Amino acid sequence: MLQIALPNKGALATDAVELIRAAGYKCRRSGRELRIRDTDNQVLFYFLRPRDIATYVSNGVLDLGIIGRDFLIEQQAGLEEILPLGFGAARLCYAGPRDRNLTSDQFDGLRIATSFSHLVSADLKKRKIQAEIVPLDGAVEVSIQLGVADIIADLVQTGRTLEDTGLSVIGEPILRTEAVLTGRTETVEAKSAADLFVRRIHGILLARTYVMIEYGCPRSSLERVCEITPGIESPTIAPLSKPDWIAVKALAKREEANQIMDDLERLGATGIVITDIRTCRI
Repeated sequence: MLQIALPNKGALATDAVELIRAAGYKCRRSGRELRIRDTDNQVLFYFLRPRDIATYVSNGVLDLGIIGRDFLIEQQAGLEEILPLGFGAARLCYAGPRDRNLTSDQFDGLRIATSFSHLVSADLKKRKIQAEIVPLDGAVEVSIQLGVADIIADLVQTGRTLEDTGLSVIGEPILRTEAVLTGRTETVEAKSAADLFVRRIHGILLARTYVMIEYGCPRSSLERVCEITPGIESPTIAPLSKPDWIAVKALAKREEANQIMDDLERLGATGIVITDIRTCRI
C-alpha cells in the first residue's frame, strides 16, 4: 500500500487535500485524524508536521510527501523535487527595521534570526558575508524587538505581517518556494503506485493550466484560426451542416483564453465556448 505524507494544518494542508481529492483519491478528513486509508486506491495518507515530512520520506518510512520547497531544501534529507504543485507560494527573504534602510551587502557582523539556518547560511557563504545566525522556530519577527537579532530571514507571502511589525524586505529573495511533491520509493510495487499518483496529480495541474475552446467558423478562416488555437499538437476540426463552415476544438492556456476569444470573434467565429477541464493527460 502506497503511503503518503501530507501537512497536518494550515493552507498548505487544505490545498493538498483538495488537489488529492480532485485526482480521485479519498482523503476526507473529518476531525484531527493522523491517518486516512483509501482502500479503493490502496493508499494511506498521514498528516504530519511539515518539518517532519522530509525525515519520514527520506528514511523510507513513507513513500511520498507534499512539503514546501523551503523545508525540502532546509532539511537536507537528500530528497528530490518530483513535481511543483502550484500552491503555497512564498519568498524566503531578509527583512529589517524600515528606518535603518539596510541593503543586502551590509549584513557583516549582524545577527540574523531565522527558522531556515541552512538556507541562510548557504546564502551568506555564497555572498561572502560574515554574520551570526540566531536559530528560532517560528515568530521570528519579534526577535528584533526583543533584542535577540538585528534582522530576520523568513517566509513572506503578502508582506502584511512585516508591515505590522515595522519591517521591510531587504534585497532579493533567498528562495522562491511553493508546495512540491517529493518521494523515495524502495519497492517495485510502491514505485508503480507512486508513478500512477504522480501522473494523476500532474493531470489535475495541467487541467488547471488549460481550458477547452470550441467554436464554429467559416472554412475560409481555418488557417488563421488555427494560428490562434493550435492546440497541443493540432486542433480537432469537423464539418458543420452549414455549408462551408467547420467546428473547431482545441486546448488553450487559461491565462490567454479571453484574448483568444476576442481574436476569434474578430475573424468571424461564432458560438465560442470556453470550458474548464477537470483533468487531462497530454
